[in-house]
Amino acid sequence: MKKTELCVLFGGRSSEYEVSLSSACNVLSAIDGEKYNVHKIGIDKEGKWYLYRGDDASIKNNTWKNGDITPVSVSLCGEGFFTPDGKLPCDVVLPVLHGEFCEDGRLQGLLDTCGIKYVGCGVTASDASMNKYLTKLVAENWGVPVTKYLHIRQRRFLRHKAEVFEDVKNKFTYPVFVKPVSAGSSVGASKVNDESELEKALADAIKYGGEALIEEYITAKEIEVAVFGNDDPTSSVCGEINPGAEFYDYETKYKNDTASYYIPARISDKCANAVREYALRIFRALGCRGLSRVDFFVDKNENIVFNEINTFPGFTNISMYPSLMKNSGMTDSEIIDGLIKFALE
Repeated sequence: MKKTELCVLFGGRSSEYEVSLSSACNVLSAIDGEKYNVHKIGIDKEGKWYLYRGDDASIKNNTWKNGDITPVSVSLCGEGFFTPDGKLPCDVVLPVLHGEFCEDGRLQGLLDTCGIKYVGCGVTASDASMNKYLTKLVAENWGVPVTKYLHIRQRRFLRHKAEVFEDVKNKFTYPVFVKPVSAGSSVGASKVNDESELEKALADAIKYGGEALIEEYITAKEIEVAVFGNDDPTSSVCGEINPGAEFYDYETKYKNDTASYYIPARISDKCANAVREYALRIFRALGCRGLSRVDFFVDKNENIVFNEINTFPGFTNISMYPSLMKNSGMTDSEIIDGLIKFALE
C-alpha cells in the first residue's frame, strides 16, 4: 500500500510560536509511520520556510534551525512545495500552527491558491473563527447565548478615548475582561478591576491586530468541547478547566502548573448535552471542517454562554482537545488519521 506524503508545518510568525513547537512534537509522535511519509516544514518567526530533517526533540526545544534544514518555496502555479533539490512530494498538509498568520485564513488561502490539500477549516471559517467579534455575531444570529461585550477598534481608542471609557462605564460594572479580537492562548488578555487599569489593558490587547473586545466578568466554570468531522461532525464529552488562578491566561496554560482539568466536566447531563449541541451549531454556522474546540462558560445556575472557538487547538501535553477525543475513545494516531481523511475528502 502506497504511503501518503504528509507535510507537517510547525512554528510560524504568531505569538503562539512556542505552543506550535510543543504541539508539533506530540503530533509527530502520534503519526503512524506505516501509513505516512512525513516531511517536517518549519516556519521561523520571520516567516521563512525550511524543510527540517532532524529529530523532534530539537523542535520542542527550538533548536531545529541549527540542524539539517533546506529552504522551502511554494509554487503559485498549483505545483506544491519545492526545495533547491526539486519538488517535495505532498498529498496533504497538517498545519500544526496556532494564531495569527497560521489559523486566521491567511495560510489556508495560500495553500488553496497553490492547490494543496490541508487539515482543518478553510479560509472563511478560519478567518471568522479567529475573529472573536465575528464569532459572537454569528453565535447570536444562530441562537447561542454570548457574554455582554463591546468591540473597540484601534483608531477609535486612540482618537476618542474618553468616549470609549464612557461606553464601558455605561455598559459594564467592573471587573471586566479585555482581550485581542484575533489572538489565541489568551495572549494579550487581562482582567481589569477598575477604570484605572483599562487604558493599559486596551493598549496591550489592541497591539495584536488592532482590535479589542471588552467582556463582562462572569463567575463560571470554563467548559470546552472537541468537535471532529466535516459535514456530519461529532462532539466530545465536555471538559472543564479550573485555572487555579484569576483566569486561564498564557502563563497559567503553558508556564505555571496551577490548573486542574476535569473530564467529564462537573455539570449536569442536561447542561452538558446543551453545551455539545451549541458547539455543533457554531461549528456548522461558521462552516468549519475537520476539527475545532469550542469554549463556553457555565455559571452556578447552569446558564450557558459561548466564549470562543479555536479552529486548530493545541496538541500539547496539557491541551484539552486531544484529551477530550481520547476520553471519547480515540487514540492520538486515530485522531490524526481521521483529520487527514477529512482533509482528503
